[in-house]
Amino acid sequence: MKTKIALFLGLLLAANVSYAELKIGFVNIPAVLEKAPQAEKAKKRLELEFSPRDKQLVSQQKEIQSKEERMSRDGSVMSDTERANLEKDILNKKRDAKRSQQEFSEDFNARRNEELGKLQRRIVEAIRSIAKDQHYDLLLTDGVIYASEQIDVTAQVQQKLSTMPE
Repeated sequence: MKTKIALFLGLLLAANVSYAELKIGFVNIPAVLEKAPQAEKAKKRLELEFSPRDKQLVSQQKEIQSKEERMSRDGSVMSDTERANLEKDILNKKRDAKRSQQEFSEDFNARRNEELGKLQRRIVEAIRSIAKDQHYDLLLTDGVIYASEQIDVTAQVQQKLSTMPE
Protein backbone atom coordinates (compact mmCIF):
# COMPACT_ATOMS: atom_id res chain seq x y z
CA MET A 1 0.00 0.00 0.00
CA LYS A 2 2.79 2.44 0.94
CA THR A 3 4.68 1.64 -2.24
CA LYS A 4 1.60 2.31 -4.33
CA ILE A 5 1.14 5.71 -2.68
CA ALA A 6 4.83 6.55 -3.10
CA LEU A 7 4.69 5.48 -6.74
CA PHE A 8 1.56 7.55 -7.31
CA LEU A 9 3.08 10.63 -5.71
CA GLY A 10 6.32 10.09 -7.60
CA LEU A 11 4.46 9.91 -10.91
CA LEU A 12 2.62 13.11 -10.11
CA LEU A 13 5.87 14.88 -9.29
CA ALA A 14 7.53 13.54 -12.43
CA ALA A 15 4.66 14.99 -14.44
CA ASN A 16 5.50 18.43 -12.97
CA VAL A 17 2.42 18.50 -10.72
CA SER A 18 3.13 20.53 -7.62
CA TYR A 19 1.89 19.63 -4.15
CA ALA A 20 -0.29 22.74 -4.11
CA GLU A 21 -2.34 21.37 -7.00
CA LEU A 22 -2.74 17.94 -5.43
CA LYS A 23 -5.88 17.45 -3.35
CA ILE A 24 -5.51 14.63 -0.84
CA GLY A 25 -7.95 13.53 1.82
CA PHE A 26 -8.24 10.94 4.57
CA VAL A 27 -11.23 8.91 5.83
CA ASN A 28 -11.27 7.24 9.24
CA ILE A 29 -13.28 4.11 8.39
CA PRO A 30 -13.70 2.86 12.01
CA ALA A 31 -15.19 6.24 12.98
CA VAL A 32 -17.53 6.09 9.99
CA LEU A 33 -18.62 2.56 10.88
CA GLU A 34 -19.24 3.60 14.48
CA LYS A 35 -21.46 6.56 13.63
CA ALA A 36 -23.17 5.45 10.41
CA PRO A 37 -26.97 5.43 10.78
CA GLN A 38 -27.01 2.28 8.65
CA ALA A 39 -24.88 0.51 11.28
CA GLU A 40 -27.43 1.22 14.01
CA LYS A 41 -30.27 0.03 11.77
CA ALA A 42 -28.35 -3.15 10.92
CA LYS A 43 -27.75 -3.78 14.62
CA LYS A 44 -31.47 -3.41 15.35
CA ARG A 45 -32.35 -5.76 12.46
CA LEU A 46 -29.98 -8.37 13.83
CA GLU A 47 -31.36 -8.02 17.35
CA LEU A 48 -34.92 -8.36 16.07
CA GLU A 49 -34.03 -11.37 13.93
CA PHE A 50 -32.01 -13.23 16.56
CA SER A 51 -33.68 -12.31 19.87
CA PRO A 52 -36.25 -15.17 19.71
CA ARG A 53 -33.46 -17.72 19.28
CA ASP A 54 -31.42 -16.05 22.01
CA LYS A 55 -34.39 -16.28 24.38
CA GLN A 56 -34.79 -19.95 23.46
CA LEU A 57 -31.13 -20.59 24.32
CA VAL A 58 -31.54 -18.86 27.67
CA SER A 59 -34.63 -20.99 28.33
CA GLN A 60 -32.69 -24.16 27.49
CA GLN A 61 -29.94 -23.16 29.92
CA LYS A 62 -32.45 -22.48 32.68
CA GLU A 63 -34.08 -25.87 32.10
CA ILE A 64 -30.70 -27.62 32.33
CA GLN A 65 -29.84 -25.68 35.47
CA SER A 66 -33.17 -26.61 37.02
CA LYS A 67 -32.64 -30.30 36.29
CA GLU A 68 -29.09 -30.16 37.67
CA GLU A 69 -30.38 -28.51 40.85
CA ARG A 70 -33.02 -31.22 41.16
CA MET A 71 -30.30 -33.86 40.70
CA SER A 72 -28.10 -32.39 43.42
CA ARG A 73 -31.04 -31.80 45.74
CA ASP A 74 -32.97 -35.06 45.27
CA GLY A 75 -30.35 -37.38 43.71
CA SER A 76 -29.62 -39.21 46.94
CA VAL A 77 -33.29 -40.14 47.49
CA MET A 78 -34.04 -41.11 43.85
CA SER A 79 -34.10 -44.66 42.65
CA ASP A 80 -31.15 -45.75 40.53
CA THR A 81 -33.33 -45.83 37.42
CA GLU A 82 -34.81 -42.40 38.07
CA ARG A 83 -31.35 -40.90 38.73
CA ALA A 84 -29.91 -42.54 35.58
CA ASN A 85 -32.83 -41.22 33.50
CA LEU A 86 -32.37 -37.71 34.87
CA GLU A 87 -28.61 -37.83 34.22
CA LYS A 88 -29.26 -39.01 30.67
CA ASP A 89 -31.87 -36.27 30.18
CA ILE A 90 -29.42 -33.59 31.46
CA LEU A 91 -26.68 -34.91 29.18
CA ASN A 92 -29.02 -34.88 26.14
CA LYS A 93 -30.25 -31.38 26.93
CA LYS A 94 -26.67 -30.12 27.33
CA ARG A 95 -25.76 -31.64 23.98
CA ASP A 96 -28.80 -30.06 22.31
CA ALA A 97 -28.07 -26.70 23.92
CA LYS A 98 -24.44 -26.80 22.76
CA ARG A 99 -25.53 -27.62 19.22
CA SER A 100 -28.16 -24.87 19.27
CA GLN A 101 -25.61 -22.36 20.60
CA GLN A 102 -23.15 -23.29 17.88
CA GLU A 103 -25.80 -22.98 15.13
CA PHE A 104 -26.90 -19.66 16.59
CA SER A 105 -23.34 -18.32 16.59
CA GLU A 106 -22.73 -19.46 13.02
CA ASP A 107 -25.99 -17.99 11.74
CA PHE A 108 -25.48 -14.73 13.65
CA ASN A 109 -21.93 -14.31 12.38
CA ALA A 110 -23.01 -14.98 8.79
CA ARG A 111 -25.80 -12.38 9.00
CA ARG A 112 -23.57 -9.86 10.77
CA ASN A 113 -20.95 -10.26 8.03
CA GLU A 114 -23.67 -9.82 5.41
CA GLU A 115 -24.84 -6.59 7.03
CA LEU A 116 -21.26 -5.37 7.43
CA GLY A 117 -20.58 -6.07 3.76
CA LYS A 118 -23.60 -4.00 2.73
CA LEU A 119 -22.47 -1.14 4.96
CA GLN A 120 -18.91 -1.27 3.66
CA ARG A 121 -20.18 -1.08 0.07
CA ARG A 122 -22.25 2.00 0.99
CA ILE A 123 -19.25 3.62 2.65
CA VAL A 124 -17.09 3.06 -0.42
CA GLU A 125 -19.89 4.49 -2.57
CA ALA A 126 -20.08 7.58 -0.32
CA ILE A 127 -16.29 8.04 -0.37
CA ARG A 128 -16.14 7.78 -4.15
CA SER A 129 -19.00 10.23 -4.49
CA ILE A 130 -17.26 12.79 -2.27
CA ALA A 131 -13.96 12.26 -4.09
CA LYS A 132 -15.59 12.94 -7.45
CA ASP A 133 -17.81 15.82 -6.29
CA GLN A 134 -14.99 17.63 -4.50
CA HIS A 135 -12.28 16.78 -7.04
CA TYR A 136 -9.93 14.85 -4.77
CA ASP A 137 -6.85 13.39 -6.44
CA LEU A 138 -6.34 10.87 -3.65
CA LEU A 139 -8.42 9.70 -0.67
CA LEU A 140 -6.69 7.43 1.86
CA THR A 141 -8.18 5.14 4.48
CA ASP A 142 -6.43 2.31 6.36
CA GLY A 143 -2.75 2.37 7.15
CA VAL A 144 -2.52 6.13 7.69
CA ILE A 145 -0.38 7.00 10.68
CA TYR A 146 -1.18 10.69 10.67
CA ALA A 147 -3.68 12.90 8.86
CA SER A 148 -4.26 16.57 9.61
CA GLU A 149 -7.78 17.81 10.14
CA GLN A 150 -7.50 19.81 6.91
CA ILE A 151 -7.52 16.64 4.81
CA ASP A 152 -9.80 14.52 7.03
CA VAL A 153 -13.12 14.06 5.19
CA THR A 154 -14.52 11.49 7.65
CA ALA A 155 -17.29 13.86 8.78
CA GLN A 156 -18.30 14.46 5.17
CA VAL A 157 -18.54 10.70 4.57
CA GLN A 158 -20.68 10.34 7.70
CA GLN A 159 -22.92 13.18 6.50
CA LYS A 160 -23.19 11.60 3.05
CA LEU A 161 -24.20 8.25 4.58
CA SER A 162 -26.92 9.92 6.65
CA THR A 163 -28.48 11.29 3.46
CA MET A 164 -28.22 8.07 1.42
CA PRO A 165 -31.41 6.01 1.08
CA GLU A 166 -31.51 2.53 2.59
